[in-house]
Amino acid sequence: MRLTASFWVSAYRKRLEMHDISCFVVRHGDDTAGAVLVKLNTLDGNARVFQRSFDLMTGDRSWIVLAEGEETYCDQAIARQNSFDPDLWVLEVEDRQGRHMLDQDGMG
Repeated sequence: MRLTASFWVSAYRKRLEMHDISCFVVRHGDDTAGAVLVKLNTLDGNARVFQRSFDLMTGDRSWIVLAEGEETYCDQAIARQNSFDPDLWVLEVEDRQGRHMLDQDGMG
């Protein structure tokens, strides 16, 4: 069974909160089936944007880097995704240490 996008976002934000990592909903997508992008802002002018990937052969889900580098470059990548996906969620995680928790068990 797949979790709804809004449920996943709420759980993810709670997990980050438990580690004192800030997370903001920049764009609220479709509550049920919206895709989620996570922008990791390290507050030094650089960022990384993650998107969830689905392996058709194994059924596994994982987070891959969509864009990384200067924050403006990452924002442009998000804008491109946003232009053709009206259901898209965009979350911004702010952490100087670069923590995003997407690599932990249960986040795929």
